[in-house]
Amino acid sequence: MSREDDARRLLEDKLFVEAFNTLGEELQSRWAATSVEDVAQRESIWLALRLLDRIQAHITSIVETGHMARIMEKQHPHI
Repeated sequence: MSREDDARRLLEDKLFVEAFNTLGEELQSRWAATSVEDVAQRESIWLALRLLDRIQAHITSIVETGHMARIMEKQHPHI
């Protein structure tokens, strides 16, 4: 099985999607509940949200890169 297949399987896995959505919602709720003065906690939560986005974007990029490689191989098999 290829990296692309593994990544696609993750992105389509109901438990994986639920975990990302639940964690994202929890972090957003925690961020919204912080006081303006609690800069350190807000900063920490913001970084966690960005990391969550980056992980998902990385897995998506593996799928997209594999897809583009197949297209290129079909269009230009000798390159």
